Amino acid sequence: MNSSEAKSKSPLYGERVIEAAKLLCFENPNQDRPYEISIELPEFTCKCPFSGYPDFAVLRLFYQPGPKVLELKAIKLYINSYRDQCISHEEVTNKILDDLVRASNPNWMKLVADFNPRGNVHTVVTVCHGNRIVN
Repeated sequence: MNSSEAKSKSPLYGERVIEAAKLLCFENPNQDRPYEISIELPEFTCKCPFSGYPDFAVLRLFYQPGPKVLELKAIKLYINSYRDQCISHEEVTNKILDDLVRASNPNWMKLVADFNPRGNVHTVVTVCHGNRIVN
C-alpha cells in the first residue's frame, strides 16, 4: 500500500477534528443584563433513518445565556458530527437542544430546524427550553 492509499483510508483531518469535538462554553461577560444571541447554521446535514437519503436544514439558534456562552467553533464542529447519522428531524432537533442546554445552562433557548423540502414536503421543527425574558 502506498502513502496515498493509506491516507485515503484513514480519517481526514476534518473528520478527526469533528469526531473529537466537545461543546465548549465560556463565562457570560454580563450576567446582570438579559440579552439574546442568535446563531444560524445554514449547512446542517444528517440522514433519513428510513431511506438513508441525506436531509439538509438551516438551523437557527436563539438563546439568552445564563452563566455560560456557547463557543462558536465548538457548535460548528458539534453540528457537523450529525452528517452521517441516521436520525429523524424531530429527534435530531430535540437532541441538539438538549445537548446545548446541558452544556450552557441558558435562561432560555429556542432551536428552529428548517429542513429542505423533499418529495413536496417541507418540515420545520421548533423546540424551546426555559422562559424568555422580554424587556
